[in-house]
Amino acid sequence: MTANTFSHIGITVPDLDRAVDFYTKAFGFYTIMPPTEVERDDSAIGQMCDDVFGSGWSKFRIAHLSTGDGIGIELFEFPNTEQEDRPFEYWRPGLFHFCIQDENLEERVKVIESLGGRQRMQQVRKYYPGEKPYRMVYCEDPFGNIFELYSHSYELTYSAGAYQD
Repeated sequence: MTANTFSHIGITVPDLDRAVDFYTKAFGFYTIMPPTEVERDDSAIGQMCDDVFGSGWSKFRIAHLSTGDGIGIELFEFPNTEQEDRPFEYWRPGLFHFCIQDENLEERVKVIESLGGRQRMQQVRKYYPGEKPYRMVYCEDPFGNIFELYSHSYELTYSAGAYQD
C-alpha cells in the first residue's frame, strides 16, 4: 500500500465570518465556498449530517477554504458554539493542533497577532541551533484553536533526526 494524501481538517469556531477573515488573511488560504447555512432535511447532505451529528442537530454554518497545496480547511459554526476559555490539556486524547509551513514564520506570527491570534511560545525555536535553519512556533487563532508553524517541511525536519543528539 502507498501512503495516502491528506484531504482536509474541520475546525469548529464561534464566529464563522471572523474565522474566514482570519484564516484567509493570516495564511492566504482561499475561499472555495463562502459561509453557507446547512439545515436539517432529507437531502444527501442532511442525511450525511444525521449520520455524523445524530438526530439532534438542526442547522449550522460552514465555509470551505484551501491551502496553497490544496488541503481543505472546513470551518463550522453551530448555533450553540460559544467562545470559551479552557485550559490547554495536551494530554487528553484527540487532536490538539495542526501545522502550517511558512519559511517566513516570524513575519507570519506578526500577521497572526495583528488579526487577533497569539503566539503561545515565548519565542520561535530552532530544531538544530547553529546547524540548520529549521524553526517552529506554536500559536492560537482568535478562538483558542492551537496550531504550529514550521519553517521547513515535516519530512525534512524529522528525517534529519530532530530528537537525536
